[in-house]
Amino acid sequence: MSGLKKTAIWITLLALVLKLSGFLRESIIARQFGANEYTDGYLLAFSFITLVIAMISGGFNNVFLPLYVKNRKERQAETEKNANGIMNATVLIFFILTIMGYFFVPSFVPFIYGAMTPETEKIAVEITQFFFLFLTAIALNGILDSYLQARRVFVPSQISKLLATLMGAVFALLFSDQWGINSLAYGFIVGTLMGTALQLYYLHKSEFRWSPTLKVEKDFRSAFIVLLIPSLLNSVVGQVNMFVNKMFAAGTVEGAVTYLNNASLLVSVPHAIYGTTIAAIIFTLLSEQVEQQKKFQDTFFIGLQVSLVTLMPIAVGLGLVGEAAISFVYERGAFTEADTHNTYLAMLYYLPMIVTQGLQYIVSKSMYAKGKTSTVFRISVTTILLNVLLNWMFVEPFGYAGLALTSSVVSVYFLTVSTIVVYRDFERGEAKKLASLIVKVILPTVVMAVPLVLVNTFTPITEWHAIIQLSILIPLGVLLYAIGLYVFYREAFRQLLRTVRKR
Repeated sequence: MSGLKKTAIWITLLALVLKLSGFLRESIIARQFGANEYTDGYLLAFSFITLVIAMISGGFNNVFLPLYVKNRKERQAETEKNANGIMNATVLIFFILTIMGYFFVPSFVPFIYGAMTPETEKIAVEITQFFFLFLTAIALNGILDSYLQARRVFVPSQISKLLATLMGAVFALLFSDQWGINSLAYGFIVGTLMGTALQLYYLHKSEFRWSPTLKVEKDFRSAFIVLLIPSLLNSVVGQVNMFVNKMFAAGTVEGAVTYLNNASLLVSVPHAIYGTTIAAIIFTLLSEQVEQQKKFQDTFFIGLQVSLVTLMPIAVGLGLVGEAAISFVYERGAFTEADTHNTYLAMLYYLPMIVTQGLQYIVSKSMYAKGKTSTVFRISVTTILLNVLLNWMFVEPFGYAGLALTSSVVSVYFLTVSTIVVYRDFERGEAKKLASLIVKVILPTVVMAVPLVLVNTFTPITEWHAIIQLSILIPLGVLLYAIGLYVFYREAFRQLLRTVRKR
């Protein structure tokens, strides 16, 4: 376990650097291009990349990892051969999709997004075609992440993601005058290729030996396909909801897609760091403990505990300092004060997702570890209808911000139903532990929030520069939450203190 703790420290640090690089990239985009039809076009094109990444990191990984871990214990040599066949077949499929997709991009991009401005459509089609040329490399990058994670090698995957993000920022900074918004896409692909090479090296170093075969044992192939189909469909469901949201956003105001993207980026920071670090390790442990019910329950609860204790105060705190944070990250060059406020409005409605996504990661991964991919799919597919209905209801009274509200409501629904399903297999006392945990975390969060609200209301701090606001309010919030945690949930306080000391 000590090895996993050291790994957690490294990948947490790398995840922080990754997010800082993401902010650097978005800050450069804001300065160079602002929030307009060019940035909207790029973000619409990049949605197809997030679809592929979701299919691999969500659909593929959620099935491959538990199956690989389970079979490798019993039949190591045969399992390695099967893993080779699965990898090669998946890459071949994406190679075929690359060729087919490239020529159909000018037709399906306008069909999916509908009402775009001519310039937005032009940018979206052009960049999507470029991305499709490298679809196979992007897919392979995600597959290698799954294979390394299955072998308890986590750090190279984080470095690979960092390279893709960082190179996008570097290219935008150096070549935006020559290539415009396309420089972001070029940098992303260069970083992805570098990350793929790095992961291949570490996979080889972990004694995995590649072989040019498509052969997979019948039992392994059948089990993989049976679980993969609902898992892939489930990962696509989330992207369908995203496409629907962007379709609605493209029909509202210029820059709406960019406002939603920038807001969701800030909101995704805690979950992204958590989901790629601690939660990734917890998923590996859940996959290994699936036959040991008591250990499985304990690991599951620890995951929920870490999520709530860390993410709930972050969600509330971001709501209080969010406008200053957005101003600090984005407001320069072509990105105006009005753009900052519009982004903040969207962010407020996204805030519940900081907590729900962190919890959902643990809940869904526990179901995948037990092979319940079809159950996850049946629940998630209902979110499509709910998402469309709520978008239709909210977009008129709330505008583009209503799309963020829809996302939060859908995430609460998904989490609630999934949690109920998971706890049906647990002992009765586990549900009471969860209820008690929620109350224990709410109390210190209130202790933190009330004084911060008073400071914002009765002092001129909101008129000060964003960096000064953040440098005062964030440390104050951390201190207040630590005091509240010590008073109302001392067990969690001591656990966090022990973790910090060990690190």
